[in-house]
Amino acid sequence: MMKIFQRKISIPAYFIFIVLLFGLLGVYSVWGQGEVAKGTEVGDAASAAEAEPLVNEVKKVVWWHSMSGENGQVLDMLVTNFNAAHKDIKVEAVYQGSYFDSLTKLKASIGSKLGPTMIQVYDIGTRYMIDSKAVTPIETFVDQEKYDVSRMDKAILNYYRVENTLYSMPFNTSNPILYYNKDLFKAAGLNPDKPPVLYTDLAQTAKKLTKDGVSGAYFGSHSWYMEQLIANQGAELVNVGNGRDGRATEWQLNGEAGVKALTWWKELVDSKAAMYSATKSDEFKKVFAEGKVAMIFDTTAALRDILHSVDGKFEVGTGFFPKPTDEGGGVVVSGASNWIMNSKSDAEQQAAWAFMKYLSEPEQQAFFHVNTGYFPITEKAYELPIVQENMKQFPQFKTAIDQHNAAKRNLATQGGVLGVYPEARKLTDNAIGQALSGQKSPQEALDAATLEINAKIDVYNKALK
Repeated sequence: MMKIFQRKISIPAYFIFIVLLFGLLGVYSVWGQGEVAKGTEVGDAASAAEAEPLVNEVKKVVWWHSMSGENGQVLDMLVTNFNAAHKDIKVEAVYQGSYFDSLTKLKASIGSKLGPTMIQVYDIGTRYMIDSKAVTPIETFVDQEKYDVSRMDKAILNYYRVENTLYSMPFNTSNPILYYNKDLFKAAGLNPDKPPVLYTDLAQTAKKLTKDGVSGAYFGSHSWYMEQLIANQGAELVNVGNGRDGRATEWQLNGEAGVKALTWWKELVDSKAAMYSATKSDEFKKVFAEGKVAMIFDTTAALRDILHSVDGKFEVGTGFFPKPTDEGGGVVVSGASNWIMNSKSDAEQQAAWAFMKYLSEPEQQAFFHVNTGYFPITEKAYELPIVQENMKQFPQFKTAIDQHNAAKRNLATQGGVLGVYPEARKLTDNAIGQALSGQKSPQEALDAATLEINAKIDVYNKALK
């Protein structure tokens, strides 16, 4: 058989046949190796990624946030700069509406793949985020790489540290301050460099400023102000160590400190020295910028926006939040922090952590501070020329920082932690409106709100069990 085969195939043809045969074997060998390599890549994807991530792999981080307007533009610049410097990570910042709206959307997304990698949550969402079991505590990343948190503001860290665990990374920090029209102060014979702090002084000042179509004050009707007014008296918002020694069971805003604050506020309105509106709009800022109101309360985060609105028509002064006596506690850390969701891959969570560290750098905090009014969470930011020069040009930026540093460090100023805090705040908003409009006395309004809030706390705590 071999002889017949040899006689029928010429030498060149036989040679070509051998070459083709070995070529096919080579192709099969290469293909087989490729399949083995491919099988290894699929089968051991997790271990391979842990051993050595692909250099060209881009990890996407979806960041839900609640920064709009000028503050949102500043945030977008931070994201753009980070993406330009990190080719292996792409952060996509997605505005989700107000803090309340964003948290509501997050609650709906938990358990699905629709949620973000990380989310900016306001301070009062802390207890819910912990109880959701849907987050990876920041303490995990801090411990893994021995990240130094000592360079960050201790009081700010302590707000987001619950049961000795840092659950989220502080980002934008604020507190409420008094804004006032220095020109109107001068016209009324008042010292424009000495804003009132005590209740009695502020009431007298408001009465002197109320004339010629100008109202002395316009404070809106926000629960946040009431919460700060009782902390400034050293009183705790909820029981069980302000919710830090265990899960809170009772809302305490209807106690002596709360009633005292709301009674003072109502007296201001009743005397016509302060305006009151049932709407939750930003009308108070508009009339302040027009020179029709001499004093308002607002967050320090609104400082840059207010200065732009006034646009040099008069000199804007800033002062500490009021209190009844020189004794007391201080204001509570407010603002928001960033949380990492545990439903995402380790690589995606690590990318989010890298972005969080970037946001906490002195340079980024300094940039965010001078362009918004939020004060830095990193102490070294104050040493940078951009911050020092801004302080010289706009000394108003220093007020919130001085007020923060002057606060006594105790459970009252550390802030309350509560699972139904957003709902409690809405009920308190209504109570303030009822008291200021005369529908109920301050005690009656706060008692009624407290009754409803405590019922919600009870339902929430039972659901967790």
